[in-house]
Amino acid sequence: MYSFNPTEEQTMLIDSVKRFAENELRPVAHDADENRKLPMEIVEKGWQLGIVQASIPEQFGGFGERSAMTGVLAAEELAWGDLSGALAILAPGLYALPILLGGTDEQKESLISVAISTNWKPCVSAIIEPQFDFSPLKMQTTAVRNENGYTLQGRKVMVPFAENAESLLVFASLDETLQAFVVSPENEGLEIGEREDLLGIQALPTFGLSLKDVSVPLEARIGGENGFDAQQVISSSNVAIAALGVGLSRGAYEFSRDYAKEREAFGGPIAQKQSIAFMLAEMATEIEAIRLMVWEAAWMLDNDKDASRAAYLALSGVSDMTMMVTDRAVQILGGHGYIRDFPVERWMRNGRGIPNFLGMAIV
Repeated sequence: MYSFNPTEEQTMLIDSVKRFAENELRPVAHDADENRKLPMEIVEKGWQLGIVQASIPEQFGGFGERSAMTGVLAAEELAWGDLSGALAILAPGLYALPILLGGTDEQKESLISVAISTNWKPCVSAIIEPQFDFSPLKMQTTAVRNENGYTLQGRKVMVPFAENAESLLVFASLDETLQAFVVSPENEGLEIGEREDLLGIQALPTFGLSLKDVSVPLEARIGGENGFDAQQVISSSNVAIAALGVGLSRGAYEFSRDYAKEREAFGGPIAQKQSIAFMLAEMATEIEAIRLMVWEAAWMLDNDKDASRAAYLALSGVSDMTMMVTDRAVQILGGHGYIRDFPVERWMRNGRGIPNFLGMAIV
């Protein structure tokens, strides 16, 4: 088992993220969802907190070293503010961190610093596929070796900021192993579809991709000729999405708890009614339990242990927990819970997507 005490640097970063989430991100979340557009100045402010950069060594343009634990702490606080905003701010990490984990020295030096330079940039990954039984380790998108490099075929969905992406990291199956390839948006055969209309995360622009005989050079393969083991990337994404689910759920719990303390019916606050009190207690218990699972998986990643099982269990657990917590938050608010002026209906819509968001965040 692990023990965890945040370092002074972690504490400073998380305190900054908490203030940003409360003072900057949450106040704009409702209008951003209604208008289907995040204020990019808010995304830029969130980027300047240095969450992704803190996981990148200085030699590659960052100012720290990778820590999954730091990443999950920050991701939880961001999602407490707003899930769409959190995914937007962390999006360049989808591109930079897989290269850090599996790229050659030349790829790390030439690609990472460009993606995480001073300003936020739309450098992202394309992982999710449209089939109902999608598994990251059994991609339908394929890569085939040819004389000059590789040819990519397939479809991707839920790729954030694809319309304006400066560079893409496309995951595909090569000889039945998961690999990643750097693809320019200008590549012939790459088509970016219309913006997707999703149940939740309405403020985050996501797009589908079609790859038809897309040719990339040999050096586009992450890890070079021998490639890399993508399991750590998948585990890191599982942990990141689980942390986001914890933050979203915590926000829903705290809002409904405070509402129940203030809302009076039948002679007193509804929080004193046994049915409401029991719901709130179970919500709090489940959040704390799943948070510990997320922390353990992150600790395993940071200590070079096989975190694949722990990360999968954390994501599986948070998927159920998030739906339970956000649904009960709507119930506790009663009729108000179904009104768009209150945030709990947005949190329930966003929470429904947690199991599907693999590959939309990495820590």
